[in-house]
Amino acid sequence: MVRPDTVEKRPDPDLLLARVQGEEQQKKKGKLKIFLGYIAGVGKTYEMLTVAHQKIHEGIDVRIGYVEHHKRSETEALLEGIPAIPPKEIEYHGIKLPELDLDAVIAARPQLVLVDELAHTNTPGSRHPKRYQDVEEVLAAGIDVYTTLNVQHIESLNDVVAQITGVVVKETIPDRVIDEAAEIEVVDLAPPELLQRLKEGKVYVPEMAARAIEQFFNEGNLYALRELTLRRAAERVDNQMLAYMQTRSIPGPWPVGEKLLVCIGPGPLAERLIRTARRQADRINAPWCALYVETATHHRLSQDAKEQVGRSLVLAEKLGATTATVFGLSVATAVIEYARQHNVTRIIIGKTLRPRWQEFLFGSVVDQLIHNSGAIDIYVISSKEHDTGSPTEKTDELEPLLPATPPRDYVESLALVAAVTALGWLVHSYISLANLMMLYLLAVVVIAFRRGLKPAIVTSVLGVLAFDFCFVPPYLTFQVSDTEYLITFAGMIVVGTLISLLVAQTRRHADAAQIREKETGTLYALSQDLAVATDAGAIVAAISRNIREIFGWESALFLPGEKGLEVREKSPGLAIDADDLAVATWAFQHGAVAGYETDTLHGSKMRYIPVMSSRGVLGILAVKPAAASGGISYEQTRLLSAFATQAALALERVNRN
Repeated sequence: MVRPDTVEKRPDPDLLLARVQGEEQQKKKGKLKIFLGYIAGVGKTYEMLTVAHQKIHEGIDVRIGYVEHHKRSETEALLEGIPAIPPKEIEYHGIKLPELDLDAVIAARPQLVLVDELAHTNTPGSRHPKRYQDVEEVLAAGIDVYTTLNVQHIESLNDVVAQITGVVVKETIPDRVIDEAAEIEVVDLAPPELLQRLKEGKVYVPEMAARAIEQFFNEGNLYALRELTLRRAAERVDNQMLAYMQTRSIPGPWPVGEKLLVCIGPGPLAERLIRTARRQADRINAPWCALYVETATHHRLSQDAKEQVGRSLVLAEKLGATTATVFGLSVATAVIEYARQHNVTRIIIGKTLRPRWQEFLFGSVVDQLIHNSGAIDIYVISSKEHDTGSPTEKTDELEPLLPATPPRDYVESLALVAAVTALGWLVHSYISLANLMMLYLLAVVVIAFRRGLKPAIVTSVLGVLAFDFCFVPPYLTFQVSDTEYLITFAGMIVVGTLISLLVAQTRRHADAAQIREKETGTLYALSQDLAVATDAGAIVAAISRNIREIFGWESALFLPGEKGLEVREKSPGLAIDADDLAVATWAFQHGAVAGYETDTLHGSKMRYIPVMSSRGVLGILAVKPAAASGGISYEQTRLLSAFATQAALALERVNRN
């Protein structure tokens, strides 16, 4: 008989399996150690070089990949005795700038390489825009890396640092880099000692010291940044301790299964919401996700607004969130439904500071969420005065219902009112004024359905004026002999406006449904073509044909051959050179998207999307936008990913046969 206490102490098999799988993956990769400080000058590079000398004495092959000594004599002295891999010089605007020679590091294959300033932005023309991406490629090659980082360069803390110091740091790294590091060592120095080093010229050159102290290196900022660094390191230690307790079934305080959901949209408040969600998730050690509700007004958003949504979702993924896009006629209803389906316990949402009349007229998404949330906690983040575009509060407002209207629509409104007036003049002796008013309301409905809300409202006002001028005594004047007609006119305008709103919303929902149906039909047509494909050639031809018909873009599909990747199918007229093949090979080897508008080799003319299945990467789908400056929207990216997924399933099927 098994005792209950024995069962309770048995480790969770799922956690054990996940830990073993993670350790197996880490064995194939190099280990990353980050020397973390709260500001420049605390001694991160000095400490990294000191530890590197200890490793050399232990017999480990250590090389310097890139180190900035900033003309500090103590740091320069530690460079001696450590072999260095010469940096690569890249010319930019006539100046040669040194950068980490990534290929030389991988070719040398040392056991450990030192790469300073992890958040550094590479010179244009480098393989990756950011140095942390160079480091990830070195780690993937099985080489250990020591690097340095300041807390202000962590993406999720970007807005907090800006609030503390008044300085917005442009160079940031995703939090996942910190989370995936094998070890973090905090390099600490008391602020008074750091200020003394600054005055002595050991941090910056002396003529810059006074200005630096005044603008950034004041004692209050230093204490705040120091606490922020220690808290971030403590969160990492807490995560490691919790993983140790769970895999060994050590009793203790357990988390209650919290899960966060942050609602984002096309407004500037979205990025602030995402960073807030990341910090809250870290504090309670909970998974979190970012949700965008695509309403019927989505297709009316400007291109900048749609790109903002894409950037926000990418930022959330970089900070460790899972992302999702759902369609819904009501933002609040869609959010609550998603939250309940995914066991969300907290929802973070933004609220724009709007006039009360707008909330009364159009309602408030925040109020609807709070009213319908039930046991789910709602956290409301109010926008600042300059944040005028809340992602969740603008969805059902007047602006999406009032797109730009060409003058011909108003001309049609005027012509229809004139026609109704002429008809009314002919029949007004035979019908009552109440029935005559119905003709004008009918004109409002027709214009609302054909031309939208603005012309319909104009039609309503013009109808009232024409009715008053022609059919209300005294005739052919705008004077009203009976004041009761004023109530009639007000009722006509209100009823006409409400009818216009309802018709415009119905039309908007129909347009959105048509767009969704088109997207669904696109995937269905592709699946039908792939279902009847009997070999790889038919599959790649179907993919290329569908991309050309739907996007109007040129495309190519790379599949493995005897001598590496080969172009199996490409659009007529699309030239594939050695550079294109090199980018495709990189994407194939790393299983990551590369090329146009990505973080890797973004200067390429095409985007390279891995075709991945359960067995790994099967090929690379490359697409080239029609215009040289034409971007790839988030919706198009999502559809291309679906294309690649279906292609992978089809290729896996024919390969099994």
